[in-house]
Amino acid sequence: MHIEVDLLIAWGAVARKYSKSEFVFYENDPCKYYYQILDGRVKMCCYNEDGKVFIQGMFESGESFGEPPLFISLPYPACAVTESVSVIYRLPKETFVRLLEEYPALKMQFLTGFARRIYDKSARNKDIVNAHPDQKIRSFLDNYKLNHSSKPGKTFIPMTRQQIADSLGLRVETVIRTLLKMEEKGVVEIIKHKLYY
Repeated sequence: MHIEVDLLIAWGAVARKYSKSEFVFYENDPCKYYYQILDGRVKMCCYNEDGKVFIQGMFESGESFGEPPLFISLPYPACAVTESVSVIYRLPKETFVRLLEEYPALKMQFLTGFARRIYDKSARNKDIVNAHPDQKIRSFLDNYKLNHSSKPGKTFIPMTRQQIADSLGLRVETVIRTLLKMEEKGVVEIIKHKLYY
């Protein structure tokens, strides 16, 4: 979801620069702010006791992240960590709620965005139980393309093989091997280690 930067600033949002791999918030932190990326990338993820990561979402410039707990007064179910040097706007929860009340069209945009995320997560959960890595990866790539590109033809997928593996609960070796097979079939293109779908 996205709020125009001028509107965010007018309502008191403050920008902060984060280093690469810096935590914006941790799992179980209280939810106090609306976050929107001006520049950079953020992943929302969970870690298990062994340090294995599960990526729940990747967010890019212009996108917001971590909003659902704002509406239900629960702590964050995952942590948010920067994938690159990032500049992120932060708006206090109470101000964010007043902003949405003042702009009903914006509130509707968020409702639609939440519906899209719930739908995508439901589809992704179905893929997690699928035993075939190629189907998991293809579904993941379809979802990325649907949400990030309106152009016909191949779309650049700005995720590492490790990030794809962490998003799908697969081993990175499985993702690499499967993508090479998909390239042989013409489903994906790999140009100078960059993935296109």
